[in-house]
Amino acid sequence: MTYDPVSRVRRFNRAVTSEVGALDTSFLGRGRPLGAARVLNSIGRGQSDVAVIRDYLGLDSGLMSRLLRSLEEEGLIETVPNPQDARRRVARLTETGCSEFQAYEALSNAQAKSFLARHRCPDELLRAMDIVASSLRREQILLEEKDPQHEDAGYCLNEYYGELARRFEKGFDVSLSRDPDAKDMFRPRGAFLVAMSDGLPIGCVGLKGNGGEVGEIKRLWVAPSARGFGLATRLMTAAENIARELSIKLLRLDTNSALPEATQLYRGTGWREIGRFNDDPYPDTFFEKRL
Repeated sequence: MTYDPVSRVRRFNRAVTSEVGALDTSFLGRGRPLGAARVLNSIGRGQSDVAVIRDYLGLDSGLMSRLLRSLEEEGLIETVPNPQDARRRVARLTETGCSEFQAYEALSNAQAKSFLARHRCPDELLRAMDIVASSLRREQILLEEKDPQHEDAGYCLNEYYGELARRFEKGFDVSLSRDPDAKDMFRPRGAFLVAMSDGLPIGCVGLKGNGGEVGEIKRLWVAPSARGFGLATRLMTAAENIARELSIKLLRLDTNSALPEATQLYRGTGWREIGRFNDDPYPDTFFEKRL
């Protein structure tokens, strides 16, 4: 027997395949295999463009057509031409399909709760799952502009503030920082970006503007499970591109020496260290970048 990395990965693959019922002809006991159930799930979660669903699930055109046809024959979905582009098709659930989607949701939630209940440290198990999911889906991570008050943005910000509180010697109180409500992170003054992985927020960054040629980068955060994949650089690059769109010529940011990885990122991506430019009590290192 071997215990090399490849053998361990294959053991993991076999365990997951068996546990989730990937090979069952009746996934979760609902009478159809996993492939058809995944297509139904995607439509139920709001994806309607057939080509987008096919790409998301990694299916070839022939298999996608067969799965759609089987769901149509069951009366669970209907497909029609896209009203904006007749060359594309969109799919939507029927009333029966909505009921079947909800049945799958209930069973999948129960299965997930069972996984966690069987482990003596469910939080540890979740952290491991997050790392695996982020690694496997790294190419599908999307950057979306959102209202800073949106629940996805709020989740990221709360996680960010919590991490600062743990890492700063004297803790962190967001009410003492500048612009705690992110009121200037809206177009046309600025923007707020959230990195989404399969519907879950895993990172964020804010662009704070004042309507002039100077802006600030704020609230850069990436979930621990998604670090090491270049996501922070992607977020920063996207924020800089939006700044250019808004005719911002000079960006500034501040950070704390308790976050050496942030300082390393900025120095490695063209930011120049400067003197203090604000009275925020937390930062001790300051940068700027001309666009």
